[in-house]
Amino acid sequence: MAQRRFEELVLPHLDAAFNYARWLTKNDADAQDVVQDASVRALRFLSSLRGSDARAWLLTIVRNTWYGRFSGRDDPARTTVFNDMSHDRSDSALDPEARLMQRQTIDRVRGAIEQLPAEFREAIVLRELEGLSYKEIAEVIGIPIGTVMSRLARARDRLGVVLGATVAEGRLQ
Repeated sequence: MAQRRFEELVLPHLDAAFNYARWLTKNDADAQDVVQDASVRALRFLSSLRGSDARAWLLTIVRNTWYGRFSGRDDPARTTVFNDMSHDRSDSALDPEARLMQRQTIDRVRGAIEQLPAEFREAIVLRELEGLSYKEIAEVIGIPIGTVMSRLARARDRLGVVLGATVAEGRLQ
C-alpha cells in the first residue's frame, strides 16, 4: 500500500528532485546520491505527507538531505561545474549557427546561476526552473515568504549584473 502511494505521489517528481539536487550540489554524481537518499527517506516517512503536495514535500527532503550530507557546501575543492550535454534542451530545428549561439547563451546563464550563493541559487532554481510558488519555496526552504521574495529579487539583481556585464562585453548577442 505504501509503495503504491509512493509510486503515485512521489515518483512523478523525481526529475524535479534530481534537477534541484544537481543545482545544489553542482554535479551529477552527488545529485544522484542526494536524490537516492531523499527517496529512501521519502518512502520511509511517507505517512508524514499531508495532502497531495508531494512535490514540495520531496524537494524539502532533497534540500535537507543535501544540507545533511554537504555541510561544507560551495567548497570549490569538492564541487565540479555542471555541464551535462545529455540534458541539453536546444532546439534541433535551428541551423547549426543558431544552435551554437543558443548553447552559448544557455552556458552563460547556467554559469551565472552557479556563481550565486547557495541561498540565492536554490531560490532562483525553485522559482524559475521548477516553477514553484513563493509559498511552496517558503515551505521547501523553511523561511518566510517575504524572505523568499527578497532572495529572489537579490538573485535576479546579481544575475542581471553578471549577465549585463556579459552583454556589455559584447559576448551575448
